[in-house]
Amino acid sequence: MDEAFKEELLDFVQSSLKEDVGDGDHTSLSTLPIDKKGEAKLLVKEDGIIAGVEVALQIFKFVDRDLDVKISIQDGQEVKVGDVVLFVEGSIHSILKAERLVLNVMQRMSAIATKTAQYVRRLEGTSTQVLDTRKTTPLLRFLEKMAVRIGGGVNHRFGLYDMILIKDNHVDYAGGIAEAVKQALTYKSEKDITIPIEVEVRDFEELNELLTCEGVDRVMFDNFTPEDVLKAVQLVAGKMVTEASGGITIDTVRDYALTGVDYVSIGALTHSIYNMDLSLKAKLV
Repeated sequence: MDEAFKEELLDFVQSSLKEDVGDGDHTSLSTLPIDKKGEAKLLVKEDGIIAGVEVALQIFKFVDRDLDVKISIQDGQEVKVGDVVLFVEGSIHSILKAERLVLNVMQRMSAIATKTAQYVRRLEGTSTQVLDTRKTTPLLRFLEKMAVRIGGGVNHRFGLYDMILIKDNHVDYAGGIAEAVKQALTYKSEKDITIPIEVEVRDFEELNELLTCEGVDRVMFDNFTPEDVLKAVQLVAGKMVTEASGGITIDTVRDYALTGVDYVSIGALTHSIYNMDLSLKAKLV
């Protein structure tokens, strides 16, 4: 966990606790002695891939540095119903303050890691890798993309700033692929930036136009069938990195991988998931 990530996580935790706790956890304050100590365990209630353990540790420590957290299962490990991921001991007020944020983060991250791992397993024996997208929860992207990595996937661009990705609307507004690429290259030169250029193509006519352009790093085949991706990969023949996107499911992803495409991007890794069932169970010390 690098320093930039820790800083972003700190901002996130501060904002999340402000939203949740407000001027105080009045339930705990009104019913429990302020100096009471206790222990809790994070219990798995659904099979999958666990993710967010290191993030949970940081949340607990932010809430109360005196909390003692013992991790028994690491990020990326397979878990079964009944497994205990971690134990936390200390102030019960602090444990209860951190509880919902820890669970919300870990349940979502574990669901994303689990789904990603399912796609990755379908690609075993091929060279194709699973990519995520920008179809993420606002302000949670850094955690959701971390969960994709934990599940064995690869992160695509993080935002609009770290890649020039010329999509259908850009092409239509610019008046064609060649013109859009020309303008992108001019922009890179004027701004003296080195970010890669990727272009989405919707059919073979657009692909053939793209193949007349220089300076493009990656091509995305949008809503192509596996058969068409195979033809497209052969046409590109090492000129650019290749990516298939659009409507790819767990049932069809291997068909795409067998075309030799470098990446398949799956928006459903982050935009269509159900939180994995986890709970924090308390006991007195």
